[in-house]
Amino acid sequence: MSENPEHRQHNITDQIRLAREQVEAVNERVNKRAGRNIPIAIGVGLVFGAIVFVSLVFLKGLFVVVAAALVAFCLYEISSALRFAGRDVPRVPLIAVGALIMPLTWFFGSEGLWFGIVAAALFTALWRIGELIFNKRTRTGFRAVVADMAAGVLCLAYVAVFAGFAVLLLQQPGGEWWIIAFVAVTVIVDTGALVSGVLFGKHKLAPRISPGKTWEGLIGAAVLALIAGVLLSSFLLELPWWFGLIFGACILVTSTVGDLFESLMKRDLAIKDISSVLPGHGGFLDRLDSVLPSAAVALALYQIAM
Repeated sequence: MSENPEHRQHNITDQIRLAREQVEAVNERVNKRAGRNIPIAIGVGLVFGAIVFVSLVFLKGLFVVVAAALVAFCLYEISSALRFAGRDVPRVPLIAVGALIMPLTWFFGSEGLWFGIVAAALFTALWRIGELIFNKRTRTGFRAVVADMAAGVLCLAYVAVFAGFAVLLLQQPGGEWWIIAFVAVTVIVDTGALVSGVLFGKHKLAPRISPGKTWEGLIGAAVLALIAGVLLSSFLLELPWWFGLIFGACILVTSTVGDLFESLMKRDLAIKDISSVLPGHGGFLDRLDSVLPSAAVALALYQIAM
């Protein structure tokens, strides 16, 4: 006797509902283990990567504008986090002069970068002294004011200096391909560590700094970084395959150290993410914590190889 069509339709509906619930349950477990919404994070990452790629390949000057905007966002995030923790870091001057360091570096090279950093640090420090003189709501006391000035310098050193290295690399012949290469390896390291950690992670890498990171995740990231380094070195940078092993290993180290440094800073400030501007990612600095120090190493490797 044939099955009732209506009953068959109900069975199909129930199977679809059950499959959807199973997928959602798996997705929820993965998101919980990874600490982020993976589908949204992937979508935001693709859009962000496309903007950077287009600015590098088609109009280098546009990348400088993008870099200046990213520096401004990152400086706003880190200075806001520091202010939330009780440090009176002047946000407005820090963001303004920090972003200007990118075009200064583009037009005047390394001299523009270092002059811009020194000028920005002095301007921010003087602004803080001005706040102390004219605004009684700020922190007082010699040690507090010096600590606030040092926090401003740290923001500039961590964000603007490293970002300036990327602009210096862009000035070199073929530098745009090097930026694409080191950013690609950084993303692969981050993704490889995440996937390997979710699937195989059991042994904590640095539990007191970042409880979610595991040795299994680092091993998976290392394998992928070396493979990506060899491929990028051979086909994009047109260098020997063995250089790709060095390139991948160096970016692996800087990416991991940069990620752990930001995790340490967030634990010190007692916050989960620097901000929540980017869905699934936290803030801009949460996504660039590995990229920023890698820019310095990529520039050094370029000078050695070329």
